[in-house]
Amino acid sequence: MNQAEIFGPFFAMIFLTIVVWAYMYSRRIPFIRSRQLTPEQLTPVEFARLQPPAVSNPSDNLKNLFELPLLFYVLSLYLFATNQVDAVYVLAAWCFVAFRCLHSAVHCTFNLIMLRFLLYLVSSLALWFIAARAAFSYLGS
Repeated sequence: MNQAEIFGPFFAMIFLTIVVWAYMYSRRIPFIRSRQLTPEQLTPVEFARLQPPAVSNPSDNLKNLFELPLLFYVLSLYLFATNQVDAVYVLAAWCFVAFRCLHSAVHCTFNLIMLRFLLYLVSSLALWFIAARAAFSYLGS
């Protein structure tokens, strides 16, 4: 298998992060302008208090994209560097990305908590599978 195939899901996650970042600002800037918020109202605590979920959820989701996905990036680079990329890893990586995309879509829009949690859980299980398989492979060598 071509080892570079792991970079499809790798860059898809980066693209998701860029999309959520842009969406966050597309919600945040109009909110700030429509309310004519002062610099004092833009402090983290005060801004968090003032903003509705339609503004805060994309921001919260962007923060989420710098949590578990960080492990995904590291594992992807590890698999590539150690020449271990195979179809199973690539499939699990795409599963992780697909469910993170769905998670972001739910979180940034209608935010149904239980659905969002299930999407997060499936994506996390895909990531833990990648991590465990890579660790067992390392320990077995």
